[in-house]
Amino acid sequence: MKTKKSLGQHFLKSERALLTIIKTGSINARDAILEIGPGTGVLTEKLLAASCQVLAIEKDDKLYEFLKTKFEKYISLGKLKLIHGDALELNPQSYQLEPRSYKLISNIPYNITGAILKKFLETDYQPKMIVLLIQKEVAKRIVAQDGKESILSISIKAYGTPKYIETVKAGSFTPAPKVDSAIIAIENISKEFFSLGQSRALTISSEKDFFRMVRAGFKSKRKKLSSNLATIFAKAKILETFRKLDLDSNLRAEDVDLDTWKKLAAHLLGGSASK
Repeated sequence: MKTKKSLGQHFLKSERALLTIIKTGSINARDAILEIGPGTGVLTEKLLAASCQVLAIEKDDKLYEFLKTKFEKYISLGKLKLIHGDALELNPQSYQLEPRSYKLISNIPYNITGAILKKFLETDYQPKMIVLLIQKEVAKRIVAQDGKESILSISIKAYGTPKYIETVKAGSFTPAPKVDSAIIAIENISKEFFSLGQSRALTISSEKDFFRMVRAGFKSKRKKLSSNLATIFAKAKILETFRKLDLDSNLRAEDVDLDTWKKLAAHLLGGSASK
């Protein structure tokens, strides 16, 4: 099957990687699985072999027709629902994918990794678990493997617990991409981070406000966190907050963990702190 560069297609051929994805997802017959970009269906086959219910969405016209023929039996039995469309436009509610009732298991194109994570973590219809095969460097950034946080890592950790499972070499794909890939899992997915919780002191007013603050904090990598935050908050409020939280005034955003970001948000997003 000829690949399309415009769709970022790289077809996985590694049996080991496929089995690791299935094992990581702890897939069983009671699971409902959403697969994005099934391609030639090698992962779809493994999912169906686990007797789970599969909803697969494929954007490529020819691949959709190919999959429709290949999995005709499973489609007729109601084990596989195949959709021809764009995953970024998918409404989970339209396919009875209730909040935390399904798992997102996929080998997705590199070029939509951020958009897919944003869509399915921010939605009110979140999956209960995500297992993805993505670019290795992106996976390392998500888990902050070097000990340095980023907008990406904080954005993922606010919704769940990311884990780097294993590296998948470029030669495991046809055609081979220029870089290695990695399998990641995101577990414990929810929006509890933004809820009231046990302490009113850790209340966050909204996801939108929280991520506005995080983006400001990372605005200039060379600048101190306090200086970056001063672009949207009053300087006096920032200094007061740093003092209350006993934070080093020279701290940079990449050195701040999720719990500290939550404490910063609780102080800075309350009252009239914004400029």
